[in-house]
Amino acid sequence: MIAARVDANQQAVVEALRAVGASVQHLHKVGQGCPDLAVGFRGVTYLLEVKDGGKPPSAQKLTKPQERWHSEWRGHAVVVNSPQAALAAIGLIEIKGSIG
Repeated sequence: MIAARVDANQQAVVEALRAVGASVQHLHKVGQGCPDLAVGFRGVTYLLEVKDGGKPPSAQKLTKPQERWHSEWRGHAVVVNSPQAALAAIGLIEIKGSIG
């Protein structure tokens, strides 16, 4: 079994989401490429994969299991790399450019 790693900014992302009233369930221990967080906000569930925005883009890439999971998932899942990107992913704010 591979130990679940948590990106350095995941706690800041969780705090930002909870501060606006979202519920957050950690999923990073599920493994097999499953996203890090299930977020409930205004009656909608969002799946968020958290990457550390403080690292270079090459270090923010999805792992092979994450790539496989995202390619096979038929629902909505988003990769975010900051609290602002997470808030944008749940539709609370708008960020110019890409998320994640």
